Amino acid sequence: SKTAPYTYMLTGEQVEEILNRNIRQTDRYRIMKKVGATDAEIKKAFNTKEKMSVFTWDGEKDTVMTPLDSIKYYKHFLRTGFMSMDPVNGYVKAYIGGPDYSHFQYDMAMVGRRQVGSTIKPYLYTLAMENGFSPCDLARNVEQTLVDEVGTPWSPRNDSRNRYGEMVTLKWGLANSNNWISAYLMSKLSPYALTRLIHNFGVRNMDIVPTVSLCLGPCEISVGEMVSAYTAFANKGIRVSPLFVTRIEDSDGNVISTFTPQVEEVISASSSYKMLVMLRAVINEGTGGRVRRTYGITADMGGKTGTTNRNADGWFMGFTPSLVSGCWVGGEERDIHFDRMADGQGAAMALPIWAMYMNKVYKDKSLGYSQDETFVLPENYNPCGADSSFEEDNINVKNRLDDFFY
Repeated sequence: SKTAPYTYMLTGEQVEEILNRNIRQTDRYRIMKKVGATDAEIKKAFNTKEKMSVFTWDGEKDTVMTPLDSIKYYKHFLRTGFMSMDPVNGYVKAYIGGPDYSHFQYDMAMVGRRQVGSTIKPYLYTLAMENGFSPCDLARNVEQTLVDEVGTPWSPRNDSRNRYGEMVTLKWGLANSNNWISAYLMSKLSPYALTRLIHNFGVRNMDIVPTVSLCLGPCEISVGEMVSAYTAFANKGIRVSPLFVTRIEDSDGNVISTFTPQVEEVISASSSYKMLVMLRAVINEGTGGRVRRTYGITADMGGKTGTTNRNADGWFMGFTPSLVSGCWVGGEERDIHFDRMADGQGAAMALPIWAMYMNKVYKDKSLGYSQDETFVLPENYNPCGADSSFEEDNINVKNRLDDFFY
């Protein structure tokens, strides 16, 4: 594509405009402007070849290219933010802000925020559970049209017509990341209440717009915020903030400061149990099935995939009793993305990173993690009430549905 690494859907003029914006953000541009260089002189400098050292996956490489070409070169690298933490004490076990600090200094784990897509749906379903819904409640799997505060209709699209027109459980809706069921729940709840709950989960972005489409995740949240929020699902409704440092000592070993985890009860234990049941189903029956099918992980776990419009962002959030981990993958800019959903969805971009990390964790026995560990639920727990029938998830290896977002 002539527009690579940007999507073919952009025109040459649009790509040039984006690159010019990137030029203006460089130190080279700011310095030249400060000393009075003309636009023509700056353009010439950015199109003049010079020696430089660039990042490659095999280490730094000395080469010759123009500063403009170096900007284009770095755009070809997909970015990843990843964080893993203990859901009880908050200890951060793994942290990846980018490919290489020398060349990619913007932290995509705690600083950068991107659209979260369907990884927001557990917050919506949590709000429903807190308001008396249960995983076994039924909704008809059909198109939904909601009207926002100013009277504008909104009708989300859905990737799959599987079980179209049937009555399906909320558990099925979340497991298959069904947009119509999410819209149905949103019609029964308040976008303002959803926004408040998202903030209660520790998300600090105050620019989240409380509109009906929020149920599909157009808002921007950091990986670190998402991982901290999901600890509540693994820890009986109690969210823990990430803890990077436990103590500071001086050169003589004297302790100067100590730090303890900050915890907060976000939702009731009852709602967290219901969410655990549904998020398990994402892995055992739904869009997160590759964890089992492709990577062979047998651990008791829950998770959620996420994909945003045009595959600009791929997400996977996964948790076991001892680790909550989240991964985002995407281009530096939203116009850098895979064209095919098969390549760019969260289950294809982010889930494999999460799964390979977990397999390494389990392989290293010195770390003390085991796939035999299970979540502790009340004895004979039934998420739908004592008088309701409920069947535990059966792993469906044939289900190849993945995530979708509009």
